Amino acid sequence: MRVLLFLAALLSGSLGFAASRCDTHVPTEILPLGDVRLAYQSIGDPRDPTLLLVMGLGGQLIHWPDDVVARLCEQGFRVIRYDNRDVGLSAWRDRPPTANLVYEVLRYRLGLAVQAPYTLTDMADDGLRLLDALGVRQAHVLGASMGGMIAQHLADRAPERVLSLTLVMTSSGAQGLPAPSDALLGLLARREVPDRATALERQADLLAALGSPKVVDDREQLLEQAAQAYDRAFNPEGVQRQLLAILAEPSRVPLLERLRVPTLVVHGTADPLLPVMHGVHVAAHVRGAQLRLIPGLAHRFQEVFREPLLAAVLPYLSAHRQPDQVARL
Repeated sequence: MRVLLFLAALLSGSLGFAASRCDTHVPTEILPLGDVRLAYQSIGDPRDPTLLLVMGLGGQLIHWPDDVVARLCEQGFRVIRYDNRDVGLSAWRDRPPTANLVYEVLRYRLGLAVQAPYTLTDMADDGLRLLDALGVRQAHVLGASMGGMIAQHLADRAPERVLSLTLVMTSSGAQGLPAPSDALLGLLARREVPDRATALERQADLLAALGSPKVVDDREQLLEQAAQAYDRAFNPEGVQRQLLAILAEPSRVPLLERLRVPTLVVHGTADPLLPVMHGVHVAAHVRGAQLRLIPGLAHRFQEVFREPLLAAVLPYLSAHRQPDQVARL
């Protein structure tokens, strides 16, 4: 009986330690990296292998759900999430670059070259510089949507630093892949935001449109999520510059075909922004890539799909974790 009590106490203590070690309510730090300052959080033991999370268009680090981040950390990873340049608490050291979204989108629709203030390659370099500043030599990289595009460039520019690559709801950028619906494009194109209330309503509309048709969203929850992001930081001009970086990209198929990094591609069958063939196309062009399709998943981390997502991602990351190696400078 004493042995059982001892084991129970030991187990409960271990679980408590894991929970405190993976507390997502850590301070947000700011690092100057060249012409930008990046806001980031580091969750977990710095001695553990690092997992770098790269968010999508307009997304902030808070858009990685805390419970998902905690689960990733509990697998034995130090999880780093950050605001890409131009969103959240990340900012320019000097005056931000200018861009004419209407003019450049017109050029894009005419098949002409798009001029962007910076590129997705520049954004990949931000991630690499962040790892440098934190003393991390190698990391696992997980990118979602535009973050998956940035992660592709990161793995291409520094393959020796990427232990594994996980690409969620992203694209190769190749011509001929299915386009979003006109209704969704209309929501994305709305630009004038006269006040906070209008901004929240429009963001809630967009979140609903990016969700799964199998899920009925609670409007109040959508408005609450929109308010959390708005009140933390609101920078629509920055989102426009990020969008131009995407539009200015050529096809990444040649990049994908030269990747030699262990790669997992995860995509939803109900994605309205980047339909499922985008993920299939990415996996088809990366040698040895694994593909996991999640029925009903759209283009958001909706709660009902978190367990299927984790079931796809966690075994892959655990298989590549390399627990005996601490990838630090």
